[in-house]
Amino acid sequence: MTAHARLLEDAGAAAAAPSEFFRSPAFMAAEGVTHSLEIAGEGWTEALPVIVRPIPGTEMSDAISPYGYPGAERPPTPPPAPAEVDFSETGLVSVFVRDRIGGPFALAGGTERGRVHIADPGRESGMRKRLGQQIRRNQRRGWAVSPRPGPEVTDEERTAFERAYAETMARTGAAERYLYDSGYFRGVLSSERSWLILASRGDEPPAAGAVAVASDGYLHYYLGGTADSALADSPMKNLFAAMIELAGDLGLRLHLGGGIAPGDSLDEFKRGFANGTEAFVTHELVCDRAAHEELCAAAGPAPEGFFPAYRAG
Repeated sequence: MTAHARLLEDAGAAAAAPSEFFRSPAFMAAEGVTHSLEIAGEGWTEALPVIVRPIPGTEMSDAISPYGYPGAERPPTPPPAPAEVDFSETGLVSVFVRDRIGGPFALAGGTERGRVHIADPGRESGMRKRLGQQIRRNQRRGWAVSPRPGPEVTDEERTAFERAYAETMARTGAAERYLYDSGYFRGVLSSERSWLILASRGDEPPAAGAVAVASDGYLHYYLGGTADSALADSPMKNLFAAMIELAGDLGLRLHLGGGIAPGDSLDEFKRGFANGTEAFVTHELVCDRAAHEELCAAAGPAPEGFFPAYRAG
C-alpha cells in the first residue's frame, strides 16, 4: 500500500474551504457530517467529509458522503487508486464517496453514475428556442425572478420556497431523504456561497424557487420546487435562465444536474438549457472485505449498482 486512511472524529479537516459550498461548515452542519476520512500518501494528505452510520443488527459501522458533490479537500494529482490505500485503520466496513463534478477527483477510477448537464455562459447558449419563447411569455404574463444571497433571505421568502418545495416533493412522491425541515434550509442558506432565486407574478407571493450554491468552479442547481398553483405557467424555466445569468455574473459554469434516470422528462428538461455535460462519479470503497462479504451474504440480492449491497433491504 502506498497510502493510508484514518477516520477523524470531526469534520474540521474536510471543512477547510468555506468558499466551496460542498465543503463548508454550513453545509456539513446541515447534512450532519460526523467525521473526516483522511487519506495520506508521501507528500500529500486529502480529507473527505463523511457521515458514519451504525449498521443495524451489528456493532459495525460504515460511512457515506453527504448529499451533493463534495469530493475531497486537497485531492492529490494524480489521485490514488483505492487498491493502493490501506483502509483497515478506519474501522469501517465500507464507504460510499460522491466526488466532485469535473474533478479534481479524490480517487482514481470510480463509477460513472450518469452524465449531468452544464450550461456554460462563456460559450454559445444551448437553450432551445422553444424554451426562450416560453420564458418571454411568462415575463409578459407578469412573472419576475429575484435572486438573493442566502444570508439575506428573509423568513417570509424562505417559507414561500419551503411551501413550493414541499408541494413538489408531494407530487413526485419523493423519498424521505429529500423531505427537509426548516432547520435544514436555514442551515444551507446561511452559507455565503448560497442563493435563493424566487419567481413571483405581480403582487402574488413567490410560487416557485431554486437554491443555487457555488462550489469548485460551478454554480450548482441544488434544490427547487414549484407550487401547485403555478404549474400551468412552469416558471421553473425562468428560474433556470436566471441561474445561468447568475453563473455568468459569478464567472462560473452552471451545473444543472440530470434526471432520475437518463432520458426521463426531467433529464430532457435540463438538457434544453445545457451546452455541455460532465460525469457524476462515485467511489465504492470496501474497507473490511471479510465483514462486507458476510453482511452481503446475509442480506441477499440487491439491485444492480446499489452500494453497499447489504443496505438494499
